[in-house]
Amino acid sequence: MKILAIESSCDETAAAVVEDGRKVLSSSVNSQIAEHRKFGGVVPEIASRRHTENICDVTRDAMQQAGVAAGDIDAIAVTAAPGLIGALLVGVNFAKGLALAWNKPLVAVHHIRGHIAANYLAHPDLKPPFFCLVVSGGHTHMVEVRDYTDFHIVGRTRDDAVGEAFDKAARCLGFSYPGGVQMDKEGQNGNPHAYKLPVPKVEGSPYDFSFSGLKTAVINTVHNAQQKGEPVVAADMAASFGYTVSELLTTRFCAAAEEFGHHTLALAGGVAANSTLRRRLQQECDAKGLKLYVPPLSLCGDNAAMIAAQGYYEYMAGYRADQSLNGRPAMEIDIQF
Repeated sequence: MKILAIESSCDETAAAVVEDGRKVLSSSVNSQIAEHRKFGGVVPEIASRRHTENICDVTRDAMQQAGVAAGDIDAIAVTAAPGLIGALLVGVNFAKGLALAWNKPLVAVHHIRGHIAANYLAHPDLKPPFFCLVVSGGHTHMVEVRDYTDFHIVGRTRDDAVGEAFDKAARCLGFSYPGGVQMDKEGQNGNPHAYKLPVPKVEGSPYDFSFSGLKTAVINTVHNAQQKGEPVVAADMAASFGYTVSELLTTRFCAAAEEFGHHTLALAGGVAANSTLRRRLQQECDAKGLKLYVPPLSLCGDNAAMIAAQGYYEYMAGYRADQSLNGRPAMEIDIQF
């Protein structure tokens, strides 16, 4: 079964064709990073306009890469939530138009479910149930994946997502957007113990996260040093921040996995590309005898192949959308369209 998927939730316009939820036949991504970099972050209005300009081209490219025509496609999947509403609407309406014109079933996909499903593309042996840590610019969740379309949130951030904290700390250190990538690269040359940063906790919720205070600690440290005329070693601060975040995420994730009886773990989302987090989590899982699945770097960021993968399982579970489908800027992962 071949699924054509469309992804436009933020600043990547993407299309892909995936067979049976596991085999990537094509994946086309048009990134807007270079354009948004001069603004220090994503400008929603610009993102929406670029999606409108690029969506036909990436879809055509994905179809050509896969060597398929409209008649070969069995269903069309699209990211419908969460994300920037203007950006989502471009993809949703384009997918609705294709489904209507080609007389194909339409499947709505939750963006974070898609990130989790990226692991299915890289690891054919991975099947639910398993425990997943989702870390991205807009989300930080610990999720029990009970089945392909059955999810239970165990813990989440109460304020900033971890990717957002990386970007804001990076901006303070003078790194360009996207800051998380620059922090990771620069941190490889730094001392992770040079700066003592706080490890925030949420009282009464041991598996929830809070990154706002940690981000603020970096900003205050940098500003205080500047006021005193003291140097701040950017590489050391980047390394210290990455180390603190990785320790926090790893210890809570593995502790939650133990309490909930999971021995199969997975990592997902854009921040899953962070080298310190990948290394630290693998070390902890090896020490505890846990099996860890991590997506390749090419599937950590936003892409349509992951949406097609999850779209396949939504389709097989009997879920369909109609022409009333709308984009939703916020939606929990455990809610079904």
